[in-house]
Amino acid sequence: MKDNQDHFNVLRKINNKPQSSQRELAEELGFSLGKLNYCLKALQEKGLVKIENFKKNPKKINYIYVLTPRGLAEKTKLTLNFMKRKMTEYEELKKEIEKR
Repeated sequence: MKDNQDHFNVLRKINNKPQSSQRELAEELGFSLGKLNYCLKALQEKGLVKIENFKKNPKKINYIYVLTPRGLAEKTKLTLNFMKRKMTEYEELKKEIEKR
């Protein structure tokens, strides 16, 4: 479950800012660089993210992260699951409040 949440957060950040560096992504997500690298490799192995060098960068150090069509579908699925979970929590809290 935690991995799904982490993967969802990474997919969402990549979708919003594909040219972010790993350091920027890690900082924005509150991850260590190691944890982010682990997540990116897992997402790449699943075929959800492509990692490419910038074409015009002579040092080839910077990368761009691109969601694959499968990655977009997975992000959508994880978003729906998140929303369902939150709606269930809301309904449970609402019932609890009504009992008082």
